[in-house]
Amino acid sequence: MKKIIIFFFSFLFLSASASSHVTHYQQFKSIEMEIFRNDKLIGINNFYFSKENNLMKVKNIVQFKISIAGIDLMKVDSKSSGIYKDDMLIKFNSKTKQNDKDKFVNLYLDQNQFVIDGSSFSGKTSSNYIIGNYWNHSVVKSAAQISPLSGSVKKQKVKFLGKENITLYGNNYSTLHFKILSSEDLPDDKKINLDIWYDEKTLLLLKVSYKKLGLWEYRLKNYE
Repeated sequence: MKKIIIFFFSFLFLSASASSHVTHYQQFKSIEMEIFRNDKLIGINNFYFSKENNLMKVKNIVQFKISIAGIDLMKVDSKSSGIYKDDMLIKFNSKTKQNDKDKFVNLYLDQNQFVIDGSSFSGKTSSNYIIGNYWNHSVVKSAAQISPLSGSVKKQKVKFLGKENITLYGNNYSTLHFKILSSEDLPDDKKINLDIWYDEKTLLLLKVSYKKLGLWEYRLKNYE
């Protein structure tokens, strides 16, 4: 019975997603998330939405730092910008400083393909793939995601785990909970293995969780 219920809600969500486009997010001005590692606040992951004529722009700022005894073990400062036209990503650029390493993505739409010049991948890939920064709920019905930091393309499989009620900063949400996993053979440190929660009504990104040298959680704090 539980499997039937999960399948039913999964079908409803994917059917709704098919008719819910990127422009759905024009109702938001910002999504502000805090990043925790082992339940300790280490940074931010914020999205800012704007509209100009028939274009929708999404800016993302990610900043976090892991320090032990005053020594920075990992420090990330990333800024990106995506431009959408008629619900389709037409351009994406990012610059990231990870410790002393520079990462980047320069992507544009060429007919039905994305042309990517990234620090980990350069080439063409399907325009059906989604940038993996997760604000866009369409990532759960995509066959692959594109790294917003390096441009690498990773194939994935998604499982709908069910409806859940969660509480964040004193606010209660009815959510749709998904598990996203790599569907190809990759080194363990390159595999996708995360849980993600979206608001059932608005499809607003609420929470992302994964384990990688500790438990990481991205939690929605504010939105406008």
